[in-house]
Formats: sequence, structure tokens, C-alpha cells
Amino acid sequence: MKIRRALCYLFAAGLFAVSAFCQQVKTDYDRGVNFGQYKTYSWGQVHTENPLWVDRIKAAVNSALASKGWTEVDSGGSISIMAMEINETHHTLRTYYDGFGGGWHWGREGGFGDATTTDETYRVGTLVIDLFDTNTKTLVWRGSASDVLSNKSDKNIKNLNKGVAKLFSEFPPESKTQQGQ
Repeated sequence: MKIRRALCYLFAAGLFAVSAFCQQVKTDYDRGVNFGQYKTYSWGQVHTENPLWVDRIKAAVNSALASKGWTEVDSGGSISIMAMEINETHHTLRTYYDGFGGGWHWGREGGFGDATTTDETYRVGTLVIDLFDTNTKTLVWRGSASDVLSNKSDKNIKNLNKGVAKLFSEFPPESKTQQGQ
């Protein structure tokens, strides 16, 4: 019985770990924009709760864009980049059952057994990166990466770099004119 209970807890904890710690990445862009016209960018504002993250965010994005052949310029780039970090606290209830017994005998021995419900709190950090056409001041591309935050700064930095790399993995998007060629 104790082994079954331990296995149930282990299985439930594994499911929580997989679902809670999967990084979510989303991108969207203006389908009418020819991204081939852009090769330079300049940084606008980076909003973050922790000032140490400004340079970390810039470094991760700079690395991703450099790998695509884009060049950072101090001012006057064809693209202006804005970034914002958002942190939220999430709560979830987890219920674990033990003593499943020999069948579906409601209210009799061999039923569901004991249930334990716990309230789990975790923080999720989301980074939103916007690319604006500098001349028209219009948004041409937006990406966001969300992940559960760790208490360890090194792990959060690793997740930042991984998330930004995922964001820009399919960048720049092909415009309709590029697809028809």
C-alpha cells in the first residue's frame, strides 16, 4: 500500500514538472512586410523589474539577430526593438489519490481511498520582444517566451537564452513576395 501511494505521488509530481516547466514560445508578424529590407536595428527601452536583466536580455537578442546577419547600430537602425519582462505568481491545486483498491465501489472498502490536495505557488516570467519599423513606427514582429522562474539566477539566465533562441529560430519570417520567388 505504501509503495502504491509513493508511486502515485511520484507520477503526479512528474506530470506537474513536465507541464509546469515547459517553455512556451509564441511569435506573430505583419504578413505584408518584407523582412529582407531590414538588416540593422537599434534598441529602444527594456522594461524589467531587475536592472541586471536589461543587459542579459539585450545580449540574448543581439546574439540571435547576429546569427541572422543583422547588425546593431547605436541609433537609426531600420528596426527599433522594445522588450518587456512580466512576472506573475500562479497558484494550482494538486490532488493525489491513494488506495485505489479493487474497483469503483463508492463508499465501500476498495474505493478511491484517501485524497490529499496541496496548493502550489510558482512564478512565471514572460519576456515580450517587439520589433518596430523605425520609419513608419509600426509593429512588424512580436515574440513572447514564458517559463517557470527558478530561485537560481543561473538557471533563469539559461532559460532566457534558450527562450530567445527559440523565439528567433524561424526569424526572419518569409513575406508573401519572398515565398512566390
